[in-house]
Amino acid sequence: MHLGNGIICPVTGIPMLAIAGVTAFYALKKARKDFSKDKILPAITVTGLVFALQMINFAIPTTGSSGHIIGAILLSAILGPFAAFLAMCAILIVQSIFFADGGLLALGCNIFNMGFLACFVAYPLIYKPLADRNKPFWAALLASVAALQLGSIAVIIEGGLSGAVAVSSILNFTGLMQAIHLPIGIAEGVVTGAITILAKSIDSKKLSISFAGLSLILAGIIAPYASSKPDGLEWSLLNISNSVVMQTQGQLYALTETIQTKTALFSNMPFTLGNIAGLFTVGLIMFLTCMLINKKMVTADAKEIQ
Repeated sequence: MHLGNGIICPVTGIPMLAIAGVTAFYALKKARKDFSKDKILPAITVTGLVFALQMINFAIPTTGSSGHIIGAILLSAILGPFAAFLAMCAILIVQSIFFADGGLLALGCNIFNMGFLACFVAYPLIYKPLADRNKPFWAALLASVAALQLGSIAVIIEGGLSGAVAVSSILNFTGLMQAIHLPIGIAEGVVTGAITILAKSIDSKKLSISFAGLSLILAGIIAPYASSKPDGLEWSLLNISNSVVMQTQGQLYALTETIQTKTALFSNMPFTLGNIAGLFTVGLIMFLTCMLINKKMVTADAKEIQ
C-alpha cells in the first residue's frame, strides 16, 4: 500500500506530511502513559519484526496480485497505540529514504494510511474492546481487516485529490482496492492474532530474542523468495491504467526523486545485505525513539515528585 511520488501531488502530500509530523510529536508526548522501561527491548525487536514482515509479499490466488503484512495492529497490541505509531513512522521513513519504497512526497500519506488509521482508529475502536472481552484472536482479525480497508479508502481519496485518478474511475478503483485488500487483511489478522496470543505466554526477554531471531531469518533468508507479483495498490492501478495520470511534473517532484536516488543506499546493496542493513537501521531509530520516550518519562516523574 506504499504510495509513490507519482500518485501524490504537493497539494496533498505536504499537508499530510505536516499531519504526520504533528501526530508523531503528540504520540511521543503521550507514549509514556502506556510505555514502560521494560518495553524498550521488545519495542525495538517487534519493530524490526514488522519491518521484516513487510518484506514478505505473498501471492493472492487467482488475482495475479500479492500482499504483505502492515503490522500496525500487532505493534499497537504489544506496545500500545502511541509507541506503535512511532514505530510505524520509523519503518516507513527507513523504507522511503534508504530503499525508495514509497515516495518522499507521499511519506505523510503512507504514515497516515498505514499507521494513523490502524493505531488510532482500528485499534481503540475494534481491537481493544474485543481484547478486553478476552477475544484476542477476533480482535486482531477484525481490527486488521478494518485497518487495511480504511487505509485503502484513504489511498483512493488521496489519489483523487491529487488528480492522479480520474473521477470517472473512482468507483472502479474503490472496488478493486477494497476487494484486493480484504484477503490481505485476513492474512494479517491471522498472523497478528497468533503472535499476540503467543506473546502473552512468553516473558519479555524470551519474546525479544524470538522477535530478533525471526526478523533476521525473514530479512536474510526468506525475503529473497517473496512473491514478485504486483502488490494490492499496484495491481489496482494497473487495472485502471487508462485513467491514471502520474503526478510527475514540477520542481518539488524532481527534487524528491533526486534525493531518493541518492539516499536509497540499501536498495543498491546485495538483496540480503540491504535488508539486514535496513533492519538494524530501523532498530537503531526505534532505540533512539525509546530513549526520547524514556527521557520524557523521567522528566514527568521528576515534576510529579516536586
